[in-house]
Amino acid sequence: MLIDLTGKTAIVTGSTMGIGYATAAGLHASGATVVINGRAEDRVQMAVEALGAGDRIIGVAADVSTAAGCQTLLDAVPHADILVNNAGVAAVQPVLEIPDDEWERLFAVNVMSGVRLSRSYLPQMVEQGWGRVVFVSSESALNIPAEMVHYGATKLAQLGVARGLAESFPGSGVTVNSVLPGPTLTPALEGFMKEMFGDKVETVEEAGKLLLEQGRPTSLLGRLATSEEVANLIVYLCSAQASATTGTSLRADGGVVRTVV
Repeated sequence: MLIDLTGKTAIVTGSTMGIGYATAAGLHASGATVVINGRAEDRVQMAVEALGAGDRIIGVAADVSTAAGCQTLLDAVPHADILVNNAGVAAVQPVLEIPDDEWERLFAVNVMSGVRLSRSYLPQMVEQGWGRVVFVSSESALNIPAEMVHYGATKLAQLGVARGLAESFPGSGVTVNSVLPGPTLTPALEGFMKEMFGDKVETVEEAGKLLLEQGRPTSLLGRLATSEEVANLIVYLCSAQASATTGTSLRADGGVVRTVV
């Protein structure tokens, strides 16, 4: 299958590292002009340079958890054919100890960034008769983790927003979908595992296996997924080949969720 996104402009929020960066790299390799986004200018520039810079790579530093940050991105890139709502944060905290401002912080980043940007870019896609919107959710939307209920709740909310957007524009040529990654080896998770396991393990692979045993024992993959493996599914959903897939959520969870649909 040859995915050709030549002439398309793709925005990937939170794309300076991890799944976001891998997605941007995959879209760029498929011919798209890619917009790298993150909060810090230096990290955005590092990601742009890592992709090779050039005419088809645009860096925009903007905090998309705020209305002002979303407007900054919109001002810098007024038109997009593809929007990947990937920006997200997570935090481990007992549910009864999570204060209001922490609930609001996660909703602002994980949910409202996608709401605002979809509201801005989706009408253009409908007008031109083609577009792709993808929300990067999580298997935690289906397996709400007791250690971070607020994270799971925001990821579940993303599924509702994505489905609602798809329902709102049937037959438009624009598809809206969600991807649910499972445990994935990103820089953030690697740092978390180092903090959790310390000297108990010698390699990242051992740490990943221990993390699955303790937190996601239902994994059928038996290892952490790579960012590129998750990005492959996202890139597919952004392609012309995925034209019949909309209003749904697709899992790249390594079989963690024990359901057949």
